[in-house]
Amino acid sequence: MTDRFITGIIGQPFGIKGYVKVRLPSGDSSHFEQLKQVTVRLGTQEKSLIIEATGQAPSSFIIKFKGYDSPEAAKALQGGEILVHRVNAAPLAENEYYIEDLRGLAVHLHVVSGPVVGTVTDVVEGGGGQLMEIATTQGEHRFIPFRNEFIERIDIAGGTVVLKEGWILE
Repeated sequence: MTDRFITGIIGQPFGIKGYVKVRLPSGDSSHFEQLKQVTVRLGTQEKSLIIEATGQAPSSFIIKFKGYDSPEAAKALQGGEILVHRVNAAPLAENEYYIEDLRGLAVHLHVVSGPVVGTVTDVVEGGGGQLMEIATTQGEHRFIPFRNEFIERIDIAGGTVVLKEGWILE
């Protein structure tokens, strides 16, 4: 199981004091209130940064990191991924999952003892909601709606996803 999650993607600078806009994959910023320090990954480099302030701007969540006190300095962080440990990630509601925990799960038809038909590779945003990407045992990639109508159950600890119907992969 993954120990760290990408909880934000740093965008462009905001204002003149070094704030940056942050895109939040979970849509939830509440977990940032208790964070004092995060890891920012830019390419293959990681650095630990101290959060000085967070806030809301029109249609954006913003963060001010210590030592980045101007738009020019803050621009150096653009594109960075904000990583946090599992205990500091956005809290999950019932029947919600961290995408990192879903990647690699074996996909079965109808029952766990049924044949393995693929592996979960990702969950992405589609036009009508989230889609689960499955690499099939035939080497193809299929996208299925990540909805209860198509998924019987998800067992993170058991490493499985059970689909209700096989036709969804056709």
